[in-house]
Amino acid sequence: MSSPLSTPAQTYHPVAVGLHWLLAVALIGLLVMGVVMTGLPFSPLRLKLYNWHKWIAIAVLALSVLRWLWRLTHRPPPLPAAMAGAMPAWQRAAHRAVHAGLYGLFFAVPLLGWAYSSAAGFPVVWLGVLPLPDFVPVDPALAQALKPWHRWSAYALAALIALHVAGALKHALVDRDGLLGRMA
Repeated sequence: MSSPLSTPAQTYHPVAVGLHWLLAVALIGLLVMGVVMTGLPFSPLRLKLYNWHKWIAIAVLALSVLRWLWRLTHRPPPLPAAMAGAMPAWQRAAHRAVHAGLYGLFFAVPLLGWAYSSAAGFPVVWLGVLPLPDFVPVDPALAQALKPWHRWSAYALAALIALHVAGALKHALVDRDGLLGRMA
């Protein structure tokens, strides 16, 4: 039996699917790494994790640009009419709001982290070989102002990821409408 979402016009393009899952894994890894590294005492491991965190965050920023450009040039497949008709308006609005928030935070979190790192006087050297320009001038007061913005925007991103996953699971386990298959 074929899924109602098995036709190419109703599923996401493989490039969109690949970017989605690559960013999902990278973002979850960054969030976990951020919690772990900030809880460690000053040590070589903590410094190594901070560098890896920055490297992955810059890669996420680049992938987010690619994903955004892809999205601008490739419209996502529309919901099948029967599914769209069965979905309450609040769910469609929540879907749009969560996705808009995710896209905004894909950029805001790494840019705030980069700005914080620059203001604190810790340059970002991607993969240890490519020095990136300071996003803002060294300014300890600015660094202290940016630090909580980076942290709280990361928490907001984690919350939106959790909502996104919860919505996908609801469609898969409660509605059983095949919606999750569009991004598989």
